[in-house]
Amino acid sequence: MKVTLADGKVFEGDYLLVAVGRGPNTSGMGYEEQGIEMDRGFVLADKETLETNVPGVYAVGDIVPGLQLAHRGFAQGIYVAERIAGQNPAPIVESGIERITYCEPELGSVGLSEKQAKEQLGEDAVEVYEYNLGGNGKSQILGTTGFIKLVREKDGPIIGVHMIGSRTSELMGEALLIVNWEAYPEDVASLIHGHPSQHEALGEAALALAGKPLHAHA
Repeated sequence: MKVTLADGKVFEGDYLLVAVGRGPNTSGMGYEEQGIEMDRGFVLADKETLETNVPGVYAVGDIVPGLQLAHRGFAQGIYVAERIAGQNPAPIVESGIERITYCEPELGSVGLSEKQAKEQLGEDAVEVYEYNLGGNGKSQILGTTGFIKLVREKDGPIIGVHMIGSRTSELMGEALLIVNWEAYPEDVASLIHGHPSQHEALGEAALALAGKPLHAHA
């Protein structure tokens, strides 16, 4: 089997995996009849309030354009319930939602990518550091390779954490807090991470980005 890319490059293999993603299952639900604005089956809602163009009608979860993740849908449902109840919940920031791919090795990401950060802040306003898991004792025990990539605003907080490696999904809890609480590399570097553990790699990545590398190459 051969696959030819648009640039002419050819790949040969025994199997071809086609992953087209998922679409919303909203047909026949009566949304259009109620005047709710739609786009290719998605229910369009305000990105901050999640209210549709019909006052008092909200939409959450996979039928709303964006990340199709269960924990996003949970958070949106809670947000809307609290808003209807008259509370004042903080709007959900999409980039602050952790994204995990459960493959082997695992992929984890939260916050802005290096490209997004540079587009928003400018090329010279972003600093990036990649910590190789080869310097992490627990990763050596597990026999995994990979890295943790930190993206920070220059002289500012860490605005993106991205990683690849076995079991790295278990590191995303700390990564989530780092980004959403706008921690500086120096803040994370001062915390003592257990040894040997994989989350120690996050601490050492922050150490390196703070200018104090340990078990890492500058």
